[in-house]
Amino acid sequence: MATTLTTDRLLLRPVRDSDLETAYAINNDPEVMRYLNGGRPVPLERVRDKDLPRMTRHHPAIGGSAYWAAEDRSTGRLLGWFLLRPVREEDSSLLELGYRLGRDAWGRGLATEGSRALIRRAFTELGAERVTANTMTVNAGSRRVMEKCGLRLLRTYFDKWPQAIEGSEHGDVEYVLDRADWTDPTDEPDRPTG
Repeated sequence: MATTLTTDRLLLRPVRDSDLETAYAINNDPEVMRYLNGGRPVPLERVRDKDLPRMTRHHPAIGGSAYWAAEDRSTGRLLGWFLLRPVREEDSSLLELGYRLGRDAWGRGLATEGSRALIRRAFTELGAERVTANTMTVNAGSRRVMEKCGLRLLRTYFDKWPQAIEGSEHGDVEYVLDRADWTDPTDEPDRPTG
């Protein structure tokens, strides 16, 4: 299986411990974190001791890490990361898609580009039957990315948030894409490089 994926503008590779500085900066941008924790600061210790170990963890069901660092192919700069992880630990048939990019990468279609590459991997390499993604109901930008990737709204639901944040009273949404409904938007497959 590929250890990196390339798109027109992105190199996706497993997250490494050396990504700590960028992960800390992205997790401390109030706008990036608005729909995740209300924009509150995240301590360096948490990113180093909890988040990075989770992001670099090996998942046997998918043969590697679930988190993919997103580098700008033209500059090599780390822009953020994507997630494609099993919802049930030992089963790759249902995978969760996610993304978190720094604000300077917003509005350029990069979230859609990286998500499409991972959706393609889910269905062509990992044997997924369904890809799911979740966000707050009020997160219009993230919902638009999901729709542009072919996911459809499945449901709105209300979970208890540890701390209420603006918009949480409207609940969360789950989007899904089934293998039977997926069409590869490119004629040319993503090019594995490793």
